[in-house]
Amino acid sequence: MAEAAASPADTAAIDDQEPQREAVPDLESQRRQIENGENGRGRPLQVGESWFLVGQHWYKQWEVYVQGGDQDSSTFPGCINNAELFEDQVNWRLKKELVEGEDYVLLPAAAWHYLVNWYGLEHGQPPIERKVVELPSIHKVEVYPVELVLVQHSDMDTPHTAQFSQTDSVDLVLQTAREQFLVSPQEETRLWIRNAEGSFERLCNTRVTVLDASLKTGQVKLVVMETRNKDGTWPSVQPHVTSSTLEEEEDFQGQPGICGLTNLGNTCFMNSALQCLSNVPQLTEYFLKNQYVEELNFCNPLGMKGEIAQAYADLVKQAWSGHHRSIVPQMFKTKVGHFASQFLGYQQHDSQELLSFLLDGLHEDLNRVKKKEYVELCDAAGRPDQEVAQEAWQNHKRRNDSVIVDTFHGLFKSTLVCPNCGNVSVTFDPFCYLSVPLPVSHKRVMEVFFVSMDPRRKPEQHRLVVPKKGKISDLCVALAKHTGISPERMMVADVFSHRFYKIYQLEESLSSILDRDDIFIYEVSGRTAVGENSREDVVLPIYLRERTPARDYDSSYYGLMLFGHPLLVSVPRDRLSWDSLYHILLYRLSRYVTRPSSDDEDDGDEKADLEDKDSLPKPGHVTEGSSQDPGLEQAGPSSGVVSGSRAPVDNSPGPSHWPQRARRKHLFTLQTVNSNGTSDRSTFNEDTYAQPYIAIDWEPEMKKRYYDEVEAEGYVKHDCVGYVLKKAPVRLQECIELFTTVETLEKENPWYCPTCKQHQLATKKLDLWMLPETLIIHLKRFSYTKFSREKLDTLVEFPIRDLDFSEFVIKPQNDSAPELYKYDLIAVSNHYGGLRDGHYTTFACNKDSGQWHYFDDSSVSPVTENQIESKAAYVLFYQRQDVVRRLQTQASSSKPPASSACGAPPKSEFMDVN
Repeated sequence: MAEAAASPADTAAIDDQEPQREAVPDLESQRRQIENGENGRGRPLQVGESWFLVGQHWYKQWEVYVQGGDQDSSTFPGCINNAELFEDQVNWRLKKELVEGEDYVLLPAAAWHYLVNWYGLEHGQPPIERKVVELPSIHKVEVYPVELVLVQHSDMDTPHTAQFSQTDSVDLVLQTAREQFLVSPQEETRLWIRNAEGSFERLCNTRVTVLDASLKTGQVKLVVMETRNKDGTWPSVQPHVTSSTLEEEEDFQGQPGICGLTNLGNTCFMNSALQCLSNVPQLTEYFLKNQYVEELNFCNPLGMKGEIAQAYADLVKQAWSGHHRSIVPQMFKTKVGHFASQFLGYQQHDSQELLSFLLDGLHEDLNRVKKKEYVELCDAAGRPDQEVAQEAWQNHKRRNDSVIVDTFHGLFKSTLVCPNCGNVSVTFDPFCYLSVPLPVSHKRVMEVFFVSMDPRRKPEQHRLVVPKKGKISDLCVALAKHTGISPERMMVADVFSHRFYKIYQLEESLSSILDRDDIFIYEVSGRTAVGENSREDVVLPIYLRERTPARDYDSSYYGLMLFGHPLLVSVPRDRLSWDSLYHILLYRLSRYVTRPSSDDEDDGDEKADLEDKDSLPKPGHVTEGSSQDPGLEQAGPSSGVVSGSRAPVDNSPGPSHWPQRARRKHLFTLQTVNSNGTSDRSTFNEDTYAQPYIAIDWEPEMKKRYYDEVEAEGYVKHDCVGYVLKKAPVRLQECIELFTTVETLEKENPWYCPTCKQHQLATKKLDLWMLPETLIIHLKRFSYTKFSREKLDTLVEFPIRDLDFSEFVIKPQNDSAPELYKYDLIAVSNHYGGLRDGHYTTFACNKDSGQWHYFDDSSVSPVTENQIESKAAYVLFYQRQDVVRRLQTQASSSKPPASSACGAPPKSEFMDVN
């Protein structure tokens, strides 16, 4: 810093730098030393050195004096007098637009001190010292430094003006402000500058120069220093709370770290990840002690300009201030959405995905490597594992060196074997967390509704256990065990919105059926070999429709609305007519459709009733046949035929063989429709294999009178619905073993073998070589395939203490330090619910008290250790035991002993979260 007006202390400092007083040399010697000597005016400028301004009038007088050669001459200049360069004699501010060679000359420090020694400086005048700065393509003495007005955020009415060189760092500005406003070393501060538009911008990077920070010469800039509040907030950030709540928070004093996070709208995933990370002791201490400030990387193209690290630091400082019951992470949410668009808005996301983004963002924002060098990855090529692993880790650290690497990064050994030539490729790769698979059951539970051909039986709900990679036929076989109906007499359909979304073939995969689908399995007439005289049945899909008041549309189907459950009905093809079909359907609907009474007859004798529904012939033995002949007789508004191998045959007497009876009034009409049931089809093409769909159309009055909607929707639950497929719990160690099991690469991800010179489906094995201080284990509960998505709710049993990895780490081990392979649990991210929705919470152990707490957004409650293990556990955080002991030693040396980290909690009120 260089000031226009030097204080007495500054003058004293300059005096200290002066050469010891000596005899004044002769005038010619003076001229040579000042003009031409190695420390004279003619020497080149060097960046950072000091030069001094001398008034042109005095210097010209001195030149006349020394050139005259007479020390007693009347041209003696007297004391150095720069009064003509100053605007006033109080602030000693330089006049504007002074010109070198006209108003002043520049002298290097040594020449200046010689002149002051020989002639003295006018009493009270400060020396005018200026620095040489390096500007683009030129070195220049900075005559006019940058003038800044410094104020405190808490006291904008007390400014302090200071001048700085363009090459001074912004950190010097900050330190000057701290000294001026007497800020204690423990307090954290930051700077804001008012721009030309009148708004304020943060000076985030204090390592840049005043010039790089765009604090230009000739403009007086207002710089505001802000001091962080005791509760971790900044005065300039308005808290998202009411005034009454703010007053309560100011008086609140609780355990640091026991602080909830407000749910901003589906942000429980973010809150859970943040609570887990906040309870990693060494990472939190790193931020609380402001170690991150010196390591912020503002120029990393892979980073986020330090903004994610600073936003996270603000959150940690607030949560661990002990002054908040809960805080609103709005600013952090905004920063995350800015740098990761997938987290914009308020949709539900995955806590592990947010955690992965956050760890990567913090690493790049805090990467100590400012310029990443190119590193070529090398294969083992037969070298010892120790050598290759050390080389891989050193290469990783040459590009990646941060607190995140120090805390969370470990090393894999990856072994690929070519199935063709046997070539073995060994590489060592860093990791930040382990994503371990859960042992997957090969069985699947599916819920279906069985619809019998007997109209008296209500649909039955069944819960069936089938092979996960099975076929539709396996579903029918499983149902046959419950119903006694042959699988050959079943058809499977997906029903959606009162229509058949899909009718499945027996060879189709069960993976195409999602858990949310409504699956109906219909009993139809059976199938046998086709004989010359065999008769086949047509399986007709039947929809129910109701006529609605006419609308102003040309198409008639707009006046028909689907309702109820569709049916699949077997009808003998060779005797199929609209009249007989009407009676067959009336029979199939008889459980919830009332037959007209005699008063409703249109014609015929009362005694000429149709037989009671119980006496109607029931479908008998069924054989399979092929359909080659036209089926529907021209007896209705439309006709059609169908060809297909799936049409069953009924050998029992059909409706055309029933006794002719007097007609009753028809309750409904029949119409051929398309598969959606929304438009009529007047004809069928005999050459196609299109399935005829039939709609039962009801008039509103007839439906109201004869159709029992409550009975139609009724169903019963089979005993199997009460059964639950019990999943045996698995140990965490089993998941880790599964992670290190040899697997064959998938077709979509082959490996290029350098020996075969082609892609191969190689075998791959991952082994653990080196484990980090804090190990994050992600349980892969969410399974995604081409046709299915599911969440595995298997209970994973994980230890709270002494998780031993010695059997999994293949690096030669140090037997004298077993704690290097043992871990203690410190946090758990939980997910309750299914794939579409759910809720995230956190269990975490406080680093200071050793007490476990349950974090549910803004709510925090103490819990016991036996409540931590549950089916909801999703991401586990483990701390290596040697780190636990190191942190305990550090804590005990700086403050009174606390209970052991994550040890037995003190007695208190606990909440049950399971």
